[in-house]
Amino acid sequence: MSSNDYVIRIHEGWETVDRARWDALLDVSEGATPFMRHAFLACLERSGSACARTGWRACPITVWQRGELVAACPVYEKTHSFGEYVFDWAWADAYERNGLPYYPKLLVGVPFTPVTGARLLARGASARQVLLEALTSQALHDQRSSVHLLFGSPADIEAARQTGWLLRCGLQFHWHNERAYADFNDFLGHLQRDKRKKILQERRRVREAGVILEALVGPEIAKEDWDFFHRCYVQTYRAHRSTPYLNRAFFEQVSTALPQQWLMFVARRGRQRVAASLLTLDPAQRVAYGRYWGALSHVDCLHFEACYYAPLEWCIAQGFRRFEGGAQGEHKLARGLQPVRTYSAHWLGHPAFRDAIARYLEREAAGIDAYLKELEAHSPLKPVRTGA
Repeated sequence: MSSNDYVIRIHEGWETVDRARWDALLDVSEGATPFMRHAFLACLERSGSACARTGWRACPITVWQRGELVAACPVYEKTHSFGEYVFDWAWADAYERNGLPYYPKLLVGVPFTPVTGARLLARGASARQVLLEALTSQALHDQRSSVHLLFGSPADIEAARQTGWLLRCGLQFHWHNERAYADFNDFLGHLQRDKRKKILQERRRVREAGVILEALVGPEIAKEDWDFFHRCYVQTYRAHRSTPYLNRAFFEQVSTALPQQWLMFVARRGRQRVAASLLTLDPAQRVAYGRYWGALSHVDCLHFEACYYAPLEWCIAQGFRRFEGGAQGEHKLARGLQPVRTYSAHWLGHPAFRDAIARYLEREAAGIDAYLKELEAHSPLKPVRTGA
């Protein structure tokens, strides 16, 4: 496929995408994250975690100009809406009730990863625009109901808005080291008294249960640690009568492909290991992403310790500037994380459904605005004192 002097290629899977050129394009894109690395995306497919069999058929798009890769994006043909964290089940139901197929649809994003970042990798606005045009052309050609760009960067979302895509806003909770905390106690000292007291109580319960946490970074994480973590991860899904998205092969492959970008906390009670949490690190940007957690037995407040308090303490000690706590979770506000807007963009081919969903998104956005104001009114941080 070509557009003027651009050549557009739709790939069948990640093995046909040039890894070095993809990553070089990512490196010059604003909002790059480890999850958009070719290795991460390829491990999802190669392991069988996100592949055609599981309803994630990878068909990434690349755009070339005079032999140079100038734009690219991760595209999946989806036969369901699991693992996306931007919920469109009601949209699919409305299509079905009116006798129209909603699936397959096209999705631009990283499977099972609600992390904001660059999705439309591009060397300039015109190349990004070509990507958006290629996406809608592909959807029309293949008779797909819609295209969904999830957790895009500000540049991605603005480009989609200018092209007429519908925008949707969500909320997450992130921690920012904007006050340059000296240590975890310094961070606690900046919290409202009731929040500080609650955190100290929860950490004390973990200590009183005889549990200590060990932090393992990158190559320090041995195979037996990954094996244990995966047992915890699977067990927690089973406890909630659910099926984990990621298999052991994925963690084995990605730990080798991206060895420096993992931080694991292993919780022990005496000699017995009881739980583990896993974070993804971006050492260059000094950002940590809370990703996965699991436990073999219940310990009161251990989830908060392994997923928030120990990671925040580590981030402060290592000079990291941001910790993202993952999707949803109002309970994170009481633990020092602040509400942050996230965005997605949506193209729908059916005019009547597009208009109906546009009206719905307007009402939803008003609700998000009101909810955000309420959350900000209950900030856990003490106000910053200004000089007289």
